[in-house]
Amino acid sequence: MLNSQTAESVIDHALLLGADFAELFIEKNETNVVSSLSNEVQSVESGINFGIGLRLIYGNKVLYGYTNKTDQDELLRIASVLAAKDLRDPVSTSKSFNFSQISDIHPAQKILSIDAEIESKVAYLMSADRAARAAGKQISRTRGSCMQREQYVEIYNSDGLHTSDKRNYIRANLTAIASDGDEQATGSWNDGGLLGWEIEAAINPQRTGEEAARQALVNLTAKPCPSGRMPVIIGNGFGGVIFHEACGHLLETTSVAKKASVFHDQMGEMIASSVVNAVDDGTMANQWGSINIDDEGMPTQRTQLIKDGKLTNFLVDRIGAQQTGFARSGSGRRESYKYAPASRMRNTFIEPGDANIDDMIASIDKGIYATHMGGGSVQPGTGEFNFAVTEGYYIENGKIQYPVKSATLISTGPKVLKEISMIGQDFSLACGMCGSISGAVPTSVGQATLKVDDILVGGNA
Repeated sequence: MLNSQTAESVIDHALLLGADFAELFIEKNETNVVSSLSNEVQSVESGINFGIGLRLIYGNKVLYGYTNKTDQDELLRIASVLAAKDLRDPVSTSKSFNFSQISDIHPAQKILSIDAEIESKVAYLMSADRAARAAGKQISRTRGSCMQREQYVEIYNSDGLHTSDKRNYIRANLTAIASDGDEQATGSWNDGGLLGWEIEAAINPQRTGEEAARQALVNLTAKPCPSGRMPVIIGNGFGGVIFHEACGHLLETTSVAKKASVFHDQMGEMIASSVVNAVDDGTMANQWGSINIDDEGMPTQRTQLIKDGKLTNFLVDRIGAQQTGFARSGSGRRESYKYAPASRMRNTFIEPGDANIDDMIASIDKGIYATHMGGGSVQPGTGEFNFAVTEGYYIENGKIQYPVKSATLISTGPKVLKEISMIGQDFSLACGMCGSISGAVPTSVGQATLKVDDILVGGNA
């Protein structure tokens, strides 16, 4: 997308202006979104974005600019404007580019640039809608979408790196709305991955509609949730959002380097119960948060964050490595060419254990089973959180009694890690989007069902 001669000229110019390191990130991004409302197609939207980001590093200081133009004069101008903010004598020289093509460990077949598969996506959404509304007369409507994206990136830097990567994303979701008089409740289902529309073979629209409707109908009949401190069982898949938000961000060097994380000086120490093992893995084939290379051009890897309760690694990008001394982990990510990369999560999860869910339930006198989690708020640095339970059940005398609504889980990430006593075997991942200083990037969260012995539950009973 950018010829090597232009890239070399821009990087040489930046180094002559005193930069220690220079990098060009070139991106072409094509998207297609099919949206539905009940049994009607609401919209079909497509778009293409292109741009180039230029990053200059002076010591630990980052200067960043971007443009939609590819001509050399414009890129040289941006380099000069950036360098004017920190003029220094040149100390670095660029190396000859050595193009390296990383093996694609996330192959895709039905990619957007070949065929948007609009008719097939419409058929999927309509079938899912019919299945949802057939689940009960109280299902009043549905909302659905199929999003597909094809991202091509090319990276040059002053270390002599020249590499590229193509990423194909797909995500499908359906929300069902149940109504009974003035009462309304919702349920949802979604799935996605780093692949093409061939995912259609794995996402049955009948199951999609039925699951979204089931959640909505359960929530429509739910009772107010009791409040207070109690044990809570947190379901698999998206239940891992608590670890992601309240703990994962505290392990990124964007916070560690600033000593804004409570874990910044706890490497090698016990920060969790001994049953907890946590991983961030970008190598998992075709998973939503996976990548071949990060947005700094480094091959992705599996990073063991916590082993038997002990902190073993942080998530480290180039700047984070300079600031902390920890090795890079292939975790430098960005939303687009408009952002400089930062240390970010990929597929982040608590590994499965050997506990039985029935035993977890039987061990609780009074507590909550949060089968599905929603969004919430987190305090950066401390990991204090407040997360909504989108489907939950009250447990008494070791048995599930009835569904509850308006439940929230309130605690801190560091405290919850130490309160986990049992982890099940039903491991799964779920798709999400993670926002931080380098924009929103696709990430997966996950875990098996687990038990937290003590957590504050907010309710209205």
